Amino acid sequence: MHKKPFRQLLMGLLCIALICSVCLSLAPSLSCRAAEETFTVGFDAEFPPYGYKDDNGDYVGFDLDLAEEVCSRRGWTLKKQPIDWDSKDMELDSGAIDCIWNGFTIDGREDQYTWSVPYVDNSQVVIVKSDSEIKRLSDLKNKIVVVQADSSALAAFTGEDATDENKALAASFQKLQQVGDYNSAFLNLESGMVQAICMDIGVANYQISSRGDTFRMLEETVSSEKYGVGFKKGNTALRDKVQETLFEMKTDGTFDKIAKKWGLETSVCLKVEEKPSAESSAPAKSKGIDYGSIFLQLLEGMGSTLLIFVLTLLFSLPLGLLLTFIRMSRFKVVQWLARVYISIMRGTPLMLQLLVVCFGPYYIFGLQLGESYRFYSVIIGFSLNYAAYFAEIFRAGIQAVPQGHREAASILGYSKTQTFGKIIFPQMAKNVLPPVTNEIITLVKDTSLAFVLTYTEIFTLAKQIAAAQANIIPLFAAGIFYYVFNFLVAFVMEQIEKKMNYYR
Repeated sequence: MHKKPFRQLLMGLLCIALICSVCLSLAPSLSCRAAEETFTVGFDAEFPPYGYKDDNGDYVGFDLDLAEEVCSRRGWTLKKQPIDWDSKDMELDSGAIDCIWNGFTIDGREDQYTWSVPYVDNSQVVIVKSDSEIKRLSDLKNKIVVVQADSSALAAFTGEDATDENKALAASFQKLQQVGDYNSAFLNLESGMVQAICMDIGVANYQISSRGDTFRMLEETVSSEKYGVGFKKGNTALRDKVQETLFEMKTDGTFDKIAKKWGLETSVCLKVEEKPSAESSAPAKSKGIDYGSIFLQLLEGMGSTLLIFVLTLLFSLPLGLLLTFIRMSRFKVVQWLARVYISIMRGTPLMLQLLVVCFGPYYIFGLQLGESYRFYSVIIGFSLNYAAYFAEIFRAGIQAVPQGHREAASILGYSKTQTFGKIIFPQMAKNVLPPVTNEIITLVKDTSLAFVLTYTEIFTLAKQIAAAQANIIPLFAAGIFYYVFNFLVAFVMEQIEKKMNYYR
């Protein structure tokens, strides 16, 4: 009597298998069709006027307008994909994007990508504050200069093709720092933590015009290079389609019209008679990986990460206990202040808090605290944030101690200080070990947020090395460090927990 349901089940499974086989047979053609109809452009969303988010929340810019016109003429659907500039090579190699189209410099990268012909003639310039004493490049001696990570400006100073003059100029700096984006660079410059920014002239003109008379550009240029559209090595077919459409746009005047819209009419250099060089369709061969060099470079970042971790715990744990006492105070006003503080620290991003601690003294009080304050602001920001979390954990641990223990201590003649030190605190410490361990492990990973203040810890350093070598291995190496370190933290905390488990 069970044969009929069994047959129905068997027929159902056969139908599902048939449907799946049909879908799998159609999948290649469907994916190819989707790939043809969708053109995914990777760009830095903080790189105006080439690509950025406007006041309406839309991604706009010169390069994005060019891409949109190409897609319109080709019948493609444009997908604007913001990317982390340090991860652009991984995005391209994995197929997540079809090209990098965002003020992308050809010079020094000729063999890493399949390039379109140049369409913008760009220069690297230096930006300083309007009242700065810096008038020429030679005045940058013993000054702190900031550049974007993996940018043309960085390559102009430290790249393989950097001129001897630029290398000597970089050697004269007090420090050459890297930031993730130019908004951070201008925050550093305006607050006095750095004295100059080296950047693309197109971006520089946009930033200066949008920020009033606060900054100015030096007349001397550091270097000159050309922009192109970068495709995955060997992808000449897609490159040729895009290039052909750009030539059409140049011939009918659309290209120059878009350039004029963004104030770049004097910078564009696209020539229809130019032809892209013939290339092999085979992908570029990857370079050998020097694991020893990667490890040695990451050692510096390891030390910075450990320093943030240790100092944050050193300050945040006692500060959290103090906040707990304030939070449990009988005075309502004081208790309310502690609750508001904890609410703000837990309710806003740590990254925002770091920015406020670092740049708040300048923008609120007009204080220029200098480069040395950068490290202090990292420790202050982390400590203030984690103290709020520890305070609530400690409060829960104290309230978990039975009231009868306090009453018994009172009967035995213990003072409040003795009761807390000998009765409540030991039990509280045992109760809060698991959640405290979780917070400590989270702290290890959160140290990577120090990059927002241009403080180079292990993950930021790994991203910079990965971008320079176009290889993901440094990121995996950093991941192994985080895992091993957290494993050791968990092991130590577990041993402490076992020793304190006196009920057994």
